[in-house]
Amino acid sequence: MTGSFRLDPALFRETAISEETKGINAFIIDLMKGVPEWWDVGAQTMRDIRARGEGPFPPAVKSPRARTIEIDGKGGHKIPLRIIAPDNPKGVYLHIHGGGWVLGAADQQDPLLDRLADNVGLACVSVEYRLAPEHPYPAGPDDCEAAALWLIKNAKAEFGAEALSIGGESAGGHLAAVTLLRLRDRHGYTGFKAANLVFGAFDMSMAPTARQFGNERLILRTIDMERFIDAFLAHGEDRRDPDISPLYADLKGLPPALFTVGTRDSLLDDSLFMSARWSAAGNEAELAIYPGGAHGFIAFPGALAASALDRIDGFLMATAL
Repeated sequence: MTGSFRLDPALFRETAISEETKGINAFIIDLMKGVPEWWDVGAQTMRDIRARGEGPFPPAVKSPRARTIEIDGKGGHKIPLRIIAPDNPKGVYLHIHGGGWVLGAADQQDPLLDRLADNVGLACVSVEYRLAPEHPYPAGPDDCEAAALWLIKNAKAEFGAEALSIGGESAGGHLAAVTLLRLRDRHGYTGFKAANLVFGAFDMSMAPTARQFGNERLILRTIDMERFIDAFLAHGEDRRDPDISPLYADLKGLPPALFTVGTRDSLLDDSLFMSARWSAAGNEAELAIYPGGAHGFIAFPGALAASALDRIDGFLMATAL
């Protein structure tokens, strides 16, 4: 048996970027000019700015049907889980939010989770994991692992559905991959049916596009990644440890995955490399590349985001139920 794999180079050319996407990117860069650096003002101050919708992302719209429960984490630590569920869910989606392991919150993702609840029929459970620098590695991964184990035991009783899937954006994509590996290696569990990994960070030693992106303030610059990783890994950990950088893990026995990334994302290589390794390990992988898409592009209006969200819906409908 032989096979071939080819990326379409046209996707990466300037001519592939729509005028609408160019305009959105210019808007983001202009908007970011007045935003302070989180390491200057403090992580909590920046979290508060984001919660008020004063950063680059639109204000978070809260879902009226969202509810929060608490579960026990490692050492009895309480972990809030934000739940948005349709009537009679067909499956359960464990969601892990982004924000560089430092920023972000489970209640800032309600529109995305409302969409998955309505369009796919998933009960969405978003983890309020502990954030760096107050709680560096392994606190965040430990909380996500605990949430996954809780769902494995309780999804049927809580939601009437047993089909489990997982996903996240940026740092959330990283933590989703780490969680799947921990479930396999520490608990012998490989029952998650799908992984939705959206512009994830899979290499804490930083892949070429992350190193080379530079200072253009299009959401995520090289310095942002450096500062986020330094906060997350505060104790000098090996940045290529598979529990820290899943790109370097044995990836056998993992579920079908959709990797979503834009060509103007500093984490482009993370998705390119991880999707290839995912496939090379014998797993199903789809790589969806969006010309001109910046890091976080699905949070902004426009045809590019709509196309990506539609593909995510379709992927989860095909694999997660």
